[in-house]
Amino acid sequence: MVQEQNSGNSATAPSAAASASTTKKDIKSDSTIDSNQKTLLEFKKSLIEEQKIGESEIEKINQKIEDTKKIIDEERVKLEAERLKLKQINEAKDADYAKFTELKNNLIEERKRMKTLDSKASSGGPRSRRDRYNISNLTKALEQIEKDIQTKKLSKDEERRLVLKSKEIATRLHALKVIHKKEDSYKSLATKFEDIKGRMNEIFDQKADVGKVIGKIKANLDELLNKREDLYEERRGVIHKVREAAAKIEMVDTQLNAIEFKKNRLQHSSERQRRYNTDRKSKHEIPQDKMRKNKENQDLWNSLKEVALKKMSSGEKLTFDEMKLIYAEDSD
Repeated sequence: MVQEQNSGNSATAPSAAASASTTKKDIKSDSTIDSNQKTLLEFKKSLIEEQKIGESEIEKINQKIEDTKKIIDEERVKLEAERLKLKQINEAKDADYAKFTELKNNLIEERKRMKTLDSKASSGGPRSRRDRYNISNLTKALEQIEKDIQTKKLSKDEERRLVLKSKEIATRLHALKVIHKKEDSYKSLATKFEDIKGRMNEIFDQKADVGKVIGKIKANLDELLNKREDLYEERRGVIHKVREAAAKIEMVDTQLNAIEFKKNRLQHSSERQRRYNTDRKSKHEIPQDKMRKNKENQDLWNSLKEVALKKMSSGEKLTFDEMKLIYAEDSD
């Protein structure tokens, strides 16, 4: 019986050692897994923070893009207004330029005619050049010649000279009157020409001013469009980083899930090992308990039998159970 008990103890010893070894391995494995899990969780935390910062930057960039678009739209409205103004100026220029050209040509033609008339009026020599504008004197001179022809007794040569002179003065007088008339027309044309020339200069000045404004607006638009493109490029870069962070988070989650699965598997394995060790221990403990109980029963049996034998030796009457104890042993 002692040997059986020792054999039971020796059987449970390797089981306990194996259980202790398995427990140590599980603890070491759990420690490694926990360390990896902690590192991954910290890395995931930094990735999530990076993702949040990136998303915040994207929102700020989007706001800048919207603000830039708004300014671009405003500048385009201004540009359209200036272009409309330039169109109106060009229409006014085209309308006045035709009048300007016509007046300029008329003025040139009128000047040519005046030169021709002036040449005719000045054919009488230096004196006529001095008094070509003195219509009053020429008129008086012509009247005096006509009076002399009518009142004075003149020879034929004198009369012929006075008649020729009167014709000459009459011609010059007519030419001067025509010149004065043409001069008035020329002055009127010149005044109109100067007026329209002033308007044309004003139109060209307005056109130049509007052109400068349009050029400035276009330069602003180019700068704004470049700024918007830079913002688009910056946003694409941040979006790429955010997507990279999201992909890394997904990879980390996959690794964390794998670690969690491994931990659960190790936990289940450890629980199975503990249950196995417990069951094995129980299987070894049951025979030992049985032997211990058998021994106790045997001791009780022997004690009762000894009492029964003493009663039989003393001649006392035995009970059926006492007789059974004595004779059952003998029959065995």
